[in-house]
Amino acid sequence: MVKQTKELQKTPIKLEAPLRMVETAFLASTASLIWFINFYFPLGPVLRIFFPVPIALVYLRWGNRAAWMAAVTSGLLLSVLMGPFRSMLFVMPFAFMGVLLGATWHRRVPWIVSISLGALLGTLGVFFRLWLLSVLTNQDLWIYLVNQFTDIMEWIFLKLEILATPSVFWIQVVTIGVILVNNFIYLFVVHLAAWLLLDRLGNPIPRPPRWVQVLMDYE
Repeated sequence: MVKQTKELQKTPIKLEAPLRMVETAFLASTASLIWFINFYFPLGPVLRIFFPVPIALVYLRWGNRAAWMAAVTSGLLLSVLMGPFRSMLFVMPFAFMGVLLGATWHRRVPWIVSISLGALLGTLGVFFRLWLLSVLTNQDLWIYLVNQFTDIMEWIFLKLEILATPSVFWIQVVTIGVILVNNFIYLFVVHLAAWLLLDRLGNPIPRPPRWVQVLMDYE
């Protein structure tokens, strides 16, 4: 009887390792599949919201090591399906973002902190993408982006009847600010989707600010 009891106590430990491996592989392939589908059959911002969520879920369920394994696995899978360069566009920032969000949600960090950290990482990801594409196309895409914002700023100045020309420095500052704000909004939407989805999967993330709960009519 004592021997049987000890064997039953060891059984969950023996089952945990393969379960962790299977779930990590499944969620890593899910993240890769979402990116793959969105790349070839873009559905607007719908799928983009869920890019980092599967890897963050791995962190919530199995911890830091499993999340990094999921990030690496998803990158390797996409490199086989789409090539290494397109795989790198997913890994940086979205795979890393999944690990970051999983870590902040696991530690019950307030939304403003996790969103801000994610927005900074997303902004770095935009500059990484610009650098990588600039290398591949042999063109400086940052200058192209700044020129587009210059045209927009000049049009705004013209409509406001401001007799001035925006300087290149301030245009670059505005460009970086717009990228940062865009990533901040994106991370907020990711948090909303994860809050509503992961609650139902039994892996809740920290509660949002009270005004968000009132706005969403969610308790």
